[in-house]
Amino acid sequence: MCTTLYRLWILFIGVILLLVSTESHAQSDADLADAYFQKGECEKVAPLYQKVLRKDFNKIYLRRYVGCMVKLKSFDEAEKFFKRQQKSDENVGYLYTLYWGRMLEQMGQAAPAAQKYQESIAQIPAKDLNAFKELADEFREIDNTDAAISTLLKARDVAKNDNLFKMELAALYAQTGKTEQMIEELLSLGVAIQSKEVIQNYFQDFLREEKDQAKFEKILYEKIQRQPNEPFFAEMLIWFLTQKKQFSKAFIQERALDRRFKYNGTKVFDLGNLALQNKDYPAAIQSFEYVVKDYPQGQLYPYARRMMIVAREEQVKNTFPVEITSVRRLIEDYKKLLGELGQNNRTLEAMRSMASLYAFYLNEKDSATVILQNAVKIGRAESDFVDKCKLDLGDIFLLKNEPWESTLLYSQVEKSQKETPLGYEAKLRNARQFYYTGDFELSKALLDILKMATTREIANDAGALSLLIQDNTGLDTSEDAMKEYAAIDLLLYQNQTQIALDRLDGMFVRYKDHPLADEILWLKARTYAKMGENQKAVDNLQVIVDKFSTDILGDDALFMMAELYQNRFKDKDKSMELYQKMLEKYPASIYAADARKRFRQLRGDTL
Repeated sequence: MCTTLYRLWILFIGVILLLVSTESHAQSDADLADAYFQKGECEKVAPLYQKVLRKDFNKIYLRRYVGCMVKLKSFDEAEKFFKRQQKSDENVGYLYTLYWGRMLEQMGQAAPAAQKYQESIAQIPAKDLNAFKELADEFREIDNTDAAISTLLKARDVAKNDNLFKMELAALYAQTGKTEQMIEELLSLGVAIQSKEVIQNYFQDFLREEKDQAKFEKILYEKIQRQPNEPFFAEMLIWFLTQKKQFSKAFIQERALDRRFKYNGTKVFDLGNLALQNKDYPAAIQSFEYVVKDYPQGQLYPYARRMMIVAREEQVKNTFPVEITSVRRLIEDYKKLLGELGQNNRTLEAMRSMASLYAFYLNEKDSATVILQNAVKIGRAESDFVDKCKLDLGDIFLLKNEPWESTLLYSQVEKSQKETPLGYEAKLRNARQFYYTGDFELSKALLDILKMATTREIANDAGALSLLIQDNTGLDTSEDAMKEYAAIDLLLYQNQTQIALDRLDGMFVRYKDHPLADEILWLKARTYAKMGENQKAVDNLQVIVDKFSTDILGDDALFMMAELYQNRFKDKDKSMELYQKMLEKYPASIYAADARKRFRQLRGDTL
């Protein structure tokens, strides 16, 4: 019995050793082939890869084998190998046929190669979807996208399922410039899965050319007409139009959806807010006005009513020069709103807006104060709102030239809103108030804190004012020039514009060689731009560009000039010239990215 067990044990060990030896030998064949391949010694590679492929199929080895056989021009030997492998390894016979065709193609035999490609598709076992996918991937690997498309379409046909491989086909169609087919695949997939975000991400990748975007828009309109009860197409069109900032067109589609599917104005209201954020005031007004008129009893009515006036207000404030008659009409709109909805928690922000118009545009500071005081009484339970009103009242005291009353209110908000954006805003206003009154040391101390611990917008404002103070103080013991400049800046804040401009003119004559000279010109240019005196703004900017181009405001002046020519003068060529000049002269400017984008838009590039 012991002898029998011993023999069995020896036999077992022998089998194990044989398997290990075989495995080791196969492994060594592959390693040796790889080594020869790296050296480009194809005559040694070919027989080794044949041995490896007979034992275990590997696509990488097959690709390398074909490359070597083409290099050696050993076509007859390769064909014999392919024929043997098709019979002995039927599960992947279609891949051998594909690379047989690849070899023929590289030999310059296009027609026989195409025949082999068709045979490879036909050889796939019926309904083996993974095999179809694998073959399509291989066709993509050899840059034969048309054959990859044919493979996936055949898979659909045999499976009788048109929803298969939509994403893969969309990518292939995009790669081959078949835009309409790509759009159709993605849209039908979107309807099937009802996921706009996924489909939108793919369209952002695929629709780079203007002509393709035009096709996309046209197809969407056609689908909306043919399938009005499918909201997906209209939603995609709205997304596309908002991406292109065509908010008025988007409103038409959103309104149609709202009426058809009874959304109660919610999506139109959201579109209005988006248009307002993008400064398309007419489209924002149009959207809010629709909600107001069509849903007078809806929950959104009071908000849409107010936002409609807000959009009009922004339009008035950003149309230069600001017309006082338009401001008065806005105030009448706010009065009607308060008369209709009452003075309550829903209309508190409307009261703040109305007070701001009275104070900053009509110079009726007492009226503004009364409105804010009433708003504080009504909203006293909302601490954030009360603090916002305190900031507004502080601003009004500054308008009235009572800076110490201002700083008292600003400091109260700083204390109650520590480490919040509102608290940072209060600190910034306090710093600005100290700057206006010539206390530069205290102003800069606050500004340096804000540069380190606040939102980007406030940090940028703080940084700019801090730099102005730093660059123009300590130059002489009296700091007279900087104090005069800050006092003029306060006059502008108080809307005493003409007095301020006259003083700036006199100051520039006296300080044309002072480091403040470019700042004086910059302040004049921005003031004239707000007044709508566009040519005078450009004239002052040109002096900065000509005489102070190496100073800190050189790029600011050039960029602002380009903006004025683009938006005010509507001079496309001049604005392009200035944007290009800015990019060449100030490539590291913070405006460089925006200048490049605007230049390309004016040139007609697709972004």
